Amino acid sequence: MEELKAYLQPGLEQVNAFIDMALHSDIPLLDGTNRSLREHPGKMMRPMLSLLVAGAAGVASPLPEDTYRYAAATELLHNATLLHDDVVDGASERRGLPTVASVLGGSAAVLIGDYWLEKCLHLVLGARREAERVLRLFAQTIGHLTEGELLQMQKAATADTTQADYLRILYGKTASLFESAAMSAAISVAAGEQVTRAMGDFAYKLGIAFQVKDDIFDYEEEASHIGKPVGIDLMEQKITQPLLCALETVSPEEQRAIRDKVKDIPDHPGYAVDVAAFVKEHGGVALAREKMNIFVEEAVSCLDILPESKEKLYLARLARYVGERNS
Repeated sequence: MEELKAYLQPGLEQVNAFIDMALHSDIPLLDGTNRSLREHPGKMMRPMLSLLVAGAAGVASPLPEDTYRYAAATELLHNATLLHDDVVDGASERRGLPTVASVLGGSAAVLIGDYWLEKCLHLVLGARREAERVLRLFAQTIGHLTEGELLQMQKAATADTTQADYLRILYGKTASLFESAAMSAAISVAAGEQVTRAMGDFAYKLGIAFQVKDDIFDYEEEASHIGKPVGIDLMEQKITQPLLCALETVSPEEQRAIRDKVKDIPDHPGYAVDVAAFVKEHGGVALAREKMNIFVEEAVSCLDILPESKEKLYLARLARYVGERNS
């Protein structure tokens, strides 16, 4: 990732300039909070994906302003969802620091998230190439994000998540924004429709793999450094890939018994330990990792449509990094 960030540094500087310009406010509370959040930007995975796709899919050199606008908008939307998620989840920390919700309260966090969302849309509308199409992409993504969170909430209450449910949740929560980041980047450099769709497919599979990896972390004690407590997903009754894989190895009766325990975790927190032990006993993490790796390789195969370039090579390496990362 450090090598990739160094390669993309000039482009990331332009993306950051658009973000900082968009977020400036003459309200000290808002401006100060925004600057504080910007001091800890996270991985910048989505803007990096945008810049690589634009470089690999287009013939524009240098990249047009729209590429940086759309990449910045993607990051603004991502962070808007995090501000809202922290309120929904009651999270006290994000990236190792207190959340806005814990410092200023949930109302302020929601309002600041709304501000970031508006600035995302404002950046898109200021673009020269197909701003309306990209705006529709982002609008659809906002709908998918909401549906994914609400479906996950519903399934946590019933503990009947299926593999299809899980993939729909992952698409809504994570992969849809990866998809929009890649497709908007391809659009910004006037890539053909076939290439644009292939980049969307690449990003979809990359996003699924990214979230499966996050869900695997929840069952690995050695992953406690990733920024959230291990086991938190299970305590929130989320049935994710490791548990789904473990359930596939036992009888329907055993599946029902485990699902009942997940459903009763709020009243019997000790059941979370039992379910985690079940996942370990039945190799759920290893099986989930196999499924994740399939998505990684399918993502890489989507790149076959592209001509050879350094950006194409980095896209493939980014996909494999997602499966190998430690945080």
